[in-house]
Amino acid sequence: MSKQLLSLGVIIGNRDFFPDSLVEKARTEIINVLSELSIKPILLETTDTKLGGVETYKDSQKCADLFKKYNEEIAGVLVLLPNFGDERGVADTLKLANLNVPVLVQAYPDELSKMNVANRRDSWCGKISVCNNLYQYGIKYSLTSQHVSFPSEKPFQNDLKDFLAVCRVVKGMKNIRIGAIGARPGAFNTVRFSEKILQRNGITVVTADLSEILGRANKLTKDDKPVKQHLETINAYAPKGETPDEAMIQIAKLDVVLNEYVEEYALDATAIQCWTSLQQNYGCNVCTSMSIMSENMLPSACEVDVTGTLSMYAMQLASGSPSALVDWNNNYADDENKCVLFHCGNWAKSFLPDIEISNAPILGTSIGVENTYGALDGRTPAMPLTFGRISTDDPKGIIKAYVGEGELTNDPLNTFGNRAVAQIGDLNGLMHHICRNGFEHHVVMNASKTASILEEALGNYMGWEVYNHKG
Repeated sequence: MSKQLLSLGVIIGNRDFFPDSLVEKARTEIINVLSELSIKPILLETTDTKLGGVETYKDSQKCADLFKKYNEEIAGVLVLLPNFGDERGVADTLKLANLNVPVLVQAYPDELSKMNVANRRDSWCGKISVCNNLYQYGIKYSLTSQHVSFPSEKPFQNDLKDFLAVCRVVKGMKNIRIGAIGARPGAFNTVRFSEKILQRNGITVVTADLSEILGRANKLTKDDKPVKQHLETINAYAPKGETPDEAMIQIAKLDVVLNEYVEEYALDATAIQCWTSLQQNYGCNVCTSMSIMSENMLPSACEVDVTGTLSMYAMQLASGSPSALVDWNNNYADDENKCVLFHCGNWAKSFLPDIEISNAPILGTSIGVENTYGALDGRTPAMPLTFGRISTDDPKGIIKAYVGEGELTNDPLNTFGNRAVAQIGDLNGLMHHICRNGFEHHVVMNASKTASILEEALGNYMGWEVYNHKG
């Protein structure tokens, strides 16, 4: 998934006793700024209202009608305040449009050399009034990093890019469909979740019996055209290493069926039973297929960790890049702010420059290494890190999450599987929060710095309980 282009509704606030020329200039400026960022603006024409601004109730009705016309397209609303603005006009527009999308409130700064009647803005004060009214109306909104800022300057444009990411997360999370393939492994109570709580939040879980998937895979042969095609795709994706040809065919057959299932049920993500029924009853690991799906922005989590793959999807929306499900696995020597992240190997290729198809030695000790081919081997090098986890807290009847940022490092790590070393400020405090609040041992990593975006999207707009670990 690339960072898809989005449309923004734009409300330009106005107030009759402030200079109208400021509204006219703001309209031209924001159209140019959004055009440079490849964002489609939905806003009133200058002939619809006075200079295309929103001031009176009739202005609000016209702007709301315009927004309703583009209801399916608008991902968020930008409120511009080139002068004090009319707080009722802004709030009424959003109430009448009833878009239920993120709202960013911007205000222009005054300049000391332009504080006369013809140029004075008072937007600093007007923004407070607009936000006060939005709060009264129960409309959720976001703020720029600086209280006032010019749209043409970098601080605001960075805020706008972050806001677009918030819009992507909110829009994507409201209609996600997750395939839960197989039963939760009996020994993994940690990945329990509530389908009903998720459904109340717009997240649909589509279940499938693992035997149905394996049965369909077993009916395929190495000579079937789809199997040959998927085998070519897998060979192009990662070196096979010492993986036997028979195991590669098994992996390809399973990959065919999983892709058919995703297509058939219009799934955005999957969580698959991989421990240990698949190895015992089919004879390979599904990690390679999961890695390919995650790399192609269809995140896939092991051990039927549905909220784990939901977390992967949220981070993917925020960053526009793949995510990986990992274990908080080991301490790193005696460094209190470093730890080892590990899985036996289903991470997206983006995290594994030295990727190779291999086996799963730990699982192989109990069921035979020959039944575990399809796991990936590779070390993640230094890169930015956003980590986090979404969970249903069933006793409380809520969805909760934690997020934070750190770094992945190049520190030495002599082991197998998919592995990385993470450096996180106050790591011990984070572990206390995870343990005290009953979070899972699985966490999600993404090569980005998007914790604040996730906090805003999941906490402010989705209404979930979010802890942002500042370290």
